[in-house]
Amino acid sequence: MSIVVAYKYAANPQDTTVDASGVVDWSRAKAAISEYDPVAVQVGRTLADSLGTDVVGISVGSSAVASSMAKKGALSRGMDRALVVADDTTSTWNATTVASGLAGLVGKIDGATLVLAGDSSIDESAKIVPTLIAGFLGWPCFQEVTAIEAAGQGWALTQSTAGGTRTITVDGPVVAAVATDAAPVKVPGMKDILAAGKKPLDEVSAGDLTLTDVTLEVTGRAKPVAKARRNEMFTGDDAAAQLVAALRNAGAL
Repeated sequence: MSIVVAYKYAANPQDTTVDASGVVDWSRAKAAISEYDPVAVQVGRTLADSLGTDVVGISVGSSAVASSMAKKGALSRGMDRALVVADDTTSTWNATTVASGLAGLVGKIDGATLVLAGDSSIDESAKIVPTLIAGFLGWPCFQEVTAIEAAGQGWALTQSTAGGTRTITVDGPVVAAVATDAAPVKVPGMKDILAAGKKPLDEVSAGDLTLTDVTLEVTGRAKPVAKARRNEMFTGDDAAAQLVAALRNAGAL
């Protein structure tokens, strides 16, 4: 049995610029393992240690995902090995095609019955890839998972809900999108980074996978419409009372 963690080697939006039309320039953005994925890795590592199994990372991305820097950055987080599609043509793939590739990688891992992923990717934040992976695998998928344990022939998942939490028992394999606060993330030290360089990372050709090609055309872009503001100012000793009254009249309170 292996625990699989899907991760993304993504550019950081903090390094981008946006032009007047709203188009984002990613050319100077530095890439790293997506900010929310280390939480999923930590949850997988803790679970794997309790079960005596390994953690296998999977990723689909450009040739950079197989670089030494990307390998060390990902595997130093706690994964034992990785299986990746490193192909520059993936830059034109949409989420559906990427998810089909990730599902194909899962199929190449013997005994994989659990796939974990971060809450979202730092660059696109679409929050749909875990559910798409589950769809291609034919497995159930749960979002906002805060904890997971082995239970019989399946898994017991604690899921955050609007009213608190709920625990779900699933017989068989499952895909789980891990909540951002599910576990504290360990920052890898130099020893972890050096050890990661010796861990195996195998590449799989995109041609060896059954991919789903979906046409997606961007028909336009627009900046968000700025909301009109009243710009009211309240002065005097009763300014606070005036503000409260105004908020009530506007239906904000």
